[in-house]
Amino acid sequence: MKHTLWHNAACANLSAMPNPLRHIWPHGPLADLRGVLLALLGSLMLALPAAAAAAQIGDDAVLQARDALRKKDKAALANARMAVNNSRHPLAMWVEYWELQNRLAQAQQPELDGFAARWAGTYVEDRLRNDWLLELGRRRDWTNFRAEYPRFRMNDDREVSCYALLVQHLDGTGDATSAPQLRTTARTAWLAQRDLDDGCALMARTLFEAKVLTADDAWQAARLAVESNRPRAAKAAVALINPALSDAAAELLDNPVRTLQRRGLGSGAQGHELLLLALMRMAANDPDYAAGQLQAVASGSTAQRLSMALQATAWAHVAKQAALKQQPAAAEHARHAWQLWDSASKPGMQPPWSEDLLAWHVRAALRQPAADAQRWALVQRAIEAMPAAEQHDATWVYWKARATQARAGAGAEGDGARAAARTALESIAPQQGFYGKLATEDLGQRAGLPATPLPLAAAERDAARKLPGLARALQLIDLGLRSEGVREWNFTLRGMADRELLAAAQWACEREVWDRCINTSERTRAEIDIQQRFPLPYREQVLAKAQAVGLDPAVLYGLIRQESRFIADARSGVGAAGLMQLMPATARWTAKKIGVDYRAETVTDPQVNLQLGAAYLKRVLDDFGGSLAMAAAAYNAGPGRPRRWREGGAVMEAAAWAESIPFNETRDYVKKVLSNSVDYAALLRQEMRQDMRQDMRQDMG
Repeated sequence: MKHTLWHNAACANLSAMPNPLRHIWPHGPLADLRGVLLALLGSLMLALPAAAAAAQIGDDAVLQARDALRKKDKAALANARMAVNNSRHPLAMWVEYWELQNRLAQAQQPELDGFAARWAGTYVEDRLRNDWLLELGRRRDWTNFRAEYPRFRMNDDREVSCYALLVQHLDGTGDATSAPQLRTTARTAWLAQRDLDDGCALMARTLFEAKVLTADDAWQAARLAVESNRPRAAKAAVALINPALSDAAAELLDNPVRTLQRRGLGSGAQGHELLLLALMRMAANDPDYAAGQLQAVASGSTAQRLSMALQATAWAHVAKQAALKQQPAAAEHARHAWQLWDSASKPGMQPPWSEDLLAWHVRAALRQPAADAQRWALVQRAIEAMPAAEQHDATWVYWKARATQARAGAGAEGDGARAAARTALESIAPQQGFYGKLATEDLGQRAGLPATPLPLAAAERDAARKLPGLARALQLIDLGLRSEGVREWNFTLRGMADRELLAAAQWACEREVWDRCINTSERTRAEIDIQQRFPLPYREQVLAKAQAVGLDPAVLYGLIRQESRFIADARSGVGAAGLMQLMPATARWTAKKIGVDYRAETVTDPQVNLQLGAAYLKRVLDDFGGSLAMAAAAYNAGPGRPRRWREGGAVMEAAAWAESIPFNETRDYVKKVLSNSVDYAALLRQEMRQDMRQDMRQDMG
């Protein structure tokens, strides 16, 4: 309901209203208590409509302000700010934030100080500080930056971090022992930038000139930028090394074929590095052509020949791009890259290849025939080259354990390998996700539901409801400002223990804000409330629509949870809508197939959306012979792609096929739909058993 929190505003205004008790309390010690209460009730009933009207005015002003921000209308923002301040609206801070954010380039430090004092401890205070730190960095106002940065609580903006590292360098803080740490941190931040931004570019340029960052760092930055298709960042990194190379870098990024055919990059270390970038760029378009060019380079003149280490890196990238295109040669390219690297490096030295590249070497190996004895060695080698934190991800724990088991069975591993693999599987089996369930099955166990936590006490529930940030978040969501509400909600959750998270999740569940219910509950570690994480909204409708088309309701629930988090009016950027995120063409096509009179404006109606979505999912599932993995991939990426992903490869298990899906979003989606469906099946079975026990008690009673 839109105004379920309007009474918060009313309560906030009571202190400014005349005290009703002062005017109705009778004189004398024998007052009629009943009359007092009736009079008090009458006064409050008169006050409530006025408060509701004030809340409505405030709500409208908030929405007008958000629209004015989108239009960059300074006058409308100023008027809305005045309106919400006059109404003492609980979201006044957001309107003030939008108004100040819209003119941040002209703002001065005292205005920001005043805002921080008025809204201390809130999300918008820290959000504005993030924006202001970026603005101070662009202004090169390091004095105010130094003062503001320690107050930045979220500290999750990479560009701000780059500015902070630059200031640390300019200040020369610390002693000689801290210099290596500064270099390591600065290098990591620079290499991780998503695109060319002022903060990281300025930091890199300054530290490169100061010889804190080296040419090797810059070439690595250029490689990572080319790999992730960020040509501007790649050109900037090359220009740091030698501005005269800018034109050559621009040409090879724009037309790598012409560059490779001309061989006009010159000899020496810089020419070889540019040649590597050209081969990488070409591999992204045509791995086979890049492989042929790489073979020609390897057998060419000494001046054109790459070092063995650079050849290894080039082949590693060819392997990644071939794996993305699911070419059978991908694994062979990867093995060749590793052989070259072993010949060029010291024992135990890991190559400077990205986590994503190494992951695609694993996926290339997983698509090889089961009879290929070398596939598991490649899986194991690529995972062991990943950073330690990445190796602990359940995905790679699982596949490394599988590789260890397979190699132990083939006699390639020593004693204890099977025990080590079992220990690894046991470490991830308690996890609720896709690979936790696979590990449980591999251990010969059956995945079950975790123990239900103790019920929340009234005091725990009340504590969550008293948090202003959660109340504001729900009010923002009620007003249709979901993005702002989600950010406010998540900020308020910082630092919460499990029981606090469960209480916050429960409030969201009761308000039927299902995405916050699920996502908040998923943050707990020791105490897991499976009914919060996997709620059953629209239960009767889902069961009926699933039964009508012969679909397992657990599958339907598993897909809806991933598609929309049960937000009935959810709309994606590409036009998908409703609980099952139907595209307009899909909805029309399905309605025609099943003979339903359909109007586009009804697509977010739960009944209509579930009817069309269930019918479409059942058709897709039947088309793929009942394979839920392929049906889920088709639902997300279109039916043509999973067929192509199935062609030309070896027969493989569903887990390996799902892991090798070339689209990151679809790969994650498929694994989560499969995992969700298992959990919903267990929940629905549990509910059925409970219903049966209840029926038995009634029959016996």
